[in-house]
Amino acid sequence: MHGRWTPNPKSQLKTLKDWLFRPDGGNGFLEGSEKLMWNDDDLRRYVCLADPGIETDPFTTFIRAVMSGVFHKLLGRRSKKRIIDEESGMVSYDDEAMMKASNAIVVVVASAVPVLTIFVLNSLQTTAQRIGFTVLFTSIFAALLSIFSSAKRAEIFAATATFAAVEVSTFEFPDCVNGPLADNLVCDVTVSHAERAAALVGAMTIDEKLANLVNASPGAPRLGLPAYEWWNEALHGVGYSPGVNFQDKGEFASATSFANPILLSAAFDDSLVHEIATVISTETRAFSNAGHAGLDYWTPNINPYRDPRWGRGMETPGEDPRRIKGYVKALLSGLEGDDPSKKKIIATCKHYAGNDIDRWEDVLRFNFSAVISLQDLVEYYLPPFQQCARDSRVGSIMCAYNAVNGTPACANTYLMQTVLRDHWGWNDENQYITSDCNAVGNFYADHHWVETAAEAAAKAYAAGTDTVCEVNMATDVIGAWNQSLLTEETIDRALNRLYHGLVRVGYFDPPDSSEYRSLTWEDVNTEHAQQLALQSAVDGIVLLKNDDAVLPLEYDANTSVAVIGHWAEAPVQLLGGYAGTAPYYITPRSVAAAIHNSTHYANGPIAQDLDADDTWSEKALEAANNADIVFYFGGLRMTIEREDRDRTSIGWPAAQLSLIQKLCALGKPCIVIQMGDQIDDAPLLENKNVSAILWAGYPGQAGGAAVFDILYGKSAPAGRLPVTQYPSSYTEEVPMTDMTLRPSEVSPGRTYKWYSDAVLPFGYGLHYTMFEVAFSFEPAVSYDIQGLIDGCQKDHLDLCPFDTISVSVENTGDVLSDFVALVFVNGTYGPSPHPLKELVGYHRFRGVEVGESREAEISLTLGDIARVDESGNTILYRGTYTLQVDVPAQHTVSFKLTGDDAMLDEWPQPPEDLGAEIE
Repeated sequence: MHGRWTPNPKSQLKTLKDWLFRPDGGNGFLEGSEKLMWNDDDLRRYVCLADPGIETDPFTTFIRAVMSGVFHKLLGRRSKKRIIDEESGMVSYDDEAMMKASNAIVVVVASAVPVLTIFVLNSLQTTAQRIGFTVLFTSIFAALLSIFSSAKRAEIFAATATFAAVEVSTFEFPDCVNGPLADNLVCDVTVSHAERAAALVGAMTIDEKLANLVNASPGAPRLGLPAYEWWNEALHGVGYSPGVNFQDKGEFASATSFANPILLSAAFDDSLVHEIATVISTETRAFSNAGHAGLDYWTPNINPYRDPRWGRGMETPGEDPRRIKGYVKALLSGLEGDDPSKKKIIATCKHYAGNDIDRWEDVLRFNFSAVISLQDLVEYYLPPFQQCARDSRVGSIMCAYNAVNGTPACANTYLMQTVLRDHWGWNDENQYITSDCNAVGNFYADHHWVETAAEAAAKAYAAGTDTVCEVNMATDVIGAWNQSLLTEETIDRALNRLYHGLVRVGYFDPPDSSEYRSLTWEDVNTEHAQQLALQSAVDGIVLLKNDDAVLPLEYDANTSVAVIGHWAEAPVQLLGGYAGTAPYYITPRSVAAAIHNSTHYANGPIAQDLDADDTWSEKALEAANNADIVFYFGGLRMTIEREDRDRTSIGWPAAQLSLIQKLCALGKPCIVIQMGDQIDDAPLLENKNVSAILWAGYPGQAGGAAVFDILYGKSAPAGRLPVTQYPSSYTEEVPMTDMTLRPSEVSPGRTYKWYSDAVLPFGYGLHYTMFEVAFSFEPAVSYDIQGLIDGCQKDHLDLCPFDTISVSVENTGDVLSDFVALVFVNGTYGPSPHPLKELVGYHRFRGVEVGESREAEISLTLGDIARVDESGNTILYRGTYTLQVDVPAQHTVSFKLTGDDAMLDEWPQPPEDLGAEIE
């Protein structure tokens, strides 16, 4: 019996070459190391030059050569992939059978070691115990790596260093006073940031440099440089991630969790976004000062929400680039601060670019190539990143999993160098690019763009990626170096950018030199933060239906209410994606029980079909029959939509819709609170038994309180939909992979700019009162295009001012309320087809009293009214322009631009062979 392995050219070519070039020709016949594969003694003196296909590790070799008998007795007899020689009775096993056995063992060990390490480290109480255990398990990890893999010595060194860095998950600032780093210029605050970073990188050995090119950087103990984890999250509050360490209890066991971006964006208030971002960055710095988080954060997610099926839409500010730009500008100034020379934290705008598919049918974000025209790219997909890079000067950008027009985003020199660094001028020495996690490994594993991990690493760093997130050690930086695919100049460029970023955020500065180093647990979850968490949800909630003005409800503690649905008591779901641990979770059920003497609760279905076993209707109807008012809390949740899970349907889950219809048929006030992301509300809007509908998204830690504040009129709804609500049939009209925006024979178009059959349009939102809104200025009859440009003092013509418009609003109803004024432009100027309308500005009026009139000014730029041609150029076209305010429009004004068309931004053209590297 023997293991039968397919022959391999690479395994013996070096042996053959060495033997042939020996001066003495060798002392005997050349005998290959695979001689045991052959049964005939005469054949043992031959070398296998054909491909065995599999490069085996020592453990697999041991299984094959020594443990084949054990394999045969325990597993082989059950294997279908074996060959029995009828004459000799010899049993041969295909390599796949033994490889599966060894791989199964390796998977178990690979899973057990890190899990056991984390478990034990969390149970140890002292630093000495943690250090001792880290040393022990790091040694075990290195030994197992050499046994269970075919890794080379340098690869084992890098992996072990990374493992050690992950084990020591606490953050620490470098010791620039007593440690060895004190003698390095990086600790000298009197020299430039660039000199400080260069001094540190210059002191590193090549092995230290290579080890620190990934997210779990082990540092350089020889230099006194601590380990640093670059993967920290703070989408809507400090979030779980490898670099963030929440305690089990006590201090730093929680952080404020605000409404998800999609709901916060619905408030259309950039000052609120800025205020919340300031709190988030304050809490992150408090965490880092206590050793529980780093200084850079992979937020915000600014990919426009193009398709309603996308599982990560709730992470974004919505579908409109103009809205996202305003959100991003306010957010980044709150996160990073307004002093570019001394950042509060480093923010990371992601995912660059065209990243809005996760897992749809057989298409994965890891292997998808987004085919995008230059016109759509410049007009829709890139403006939020332009705001981040060119205008807000963000510290970091994350390149995406997907390819764009044939080239993986993290190797796309056109996007990362030509557009980002050259055209937008995002080339400060402290600005760096990180890959999404395993995005570089996907070059060969999923995109099949290169053949090896080493080639993938070389392509990524050469194109401008500066650090790689790897969760499965899929990036072979060391292999790229060993094969001379990666130069030290490229490595130094990346490290200088990374450490320059840390210099600028004060990582190497004395504690007393920064106001942020004094932040403590007392600055986390303050009363102000709690108030903002509530406001972030209240201000974004959108009233979608309110028949007979049933809302706001008159509060009476003795009114009996039924609180029904899977969202009624779902505390963790309130937070949405990329959350941390909240200090508290206010669910709808808990609020109802607190303010009513009689509350009846029943759970409900989530995503079940009508043919599922109905275990909920009886209890739900019983609760509703015993109540005066019925509240149904339902919709989508993270089990239906999330990262790595796109939707196949955008309608209400059938079982939920059926239950709502039964509950609302009882003849009582029946209010539906739609949580999660947008779904087709047409059946509920048309159902006269459904009294009212609120959309509350993923509202954060105070979500239940926010909803009941709206229901009982403590606050009045004024949010506006930041996305289009599509009919369920939309998913049958266009595949998710179609990135085009404009309507065509095969597509009805995308977003409010191009799609006209929405269930509810972008910007929709009802109020408890009535408002009249109008423009309170008269624009010039015409504007001379050249005159507008000649009067501009900006570096970028699209930022030049056009005009300041005034909008007036009057509360003509009987309820005090906020009001969001949305201003759009339309017209048939520029290339056809022409968009239906485009958002150019917005303003939230706060607390407009009954009978009160208010006025606000909205400044428009030339870029706000310009359009993009087929080559990606931004052009100010002559023609008639019409401004309209509100959804639907309440007032319009028109003006003309005269003279010659003017190019505001000449777009760099991609090379003709952009995707030619793919074979």
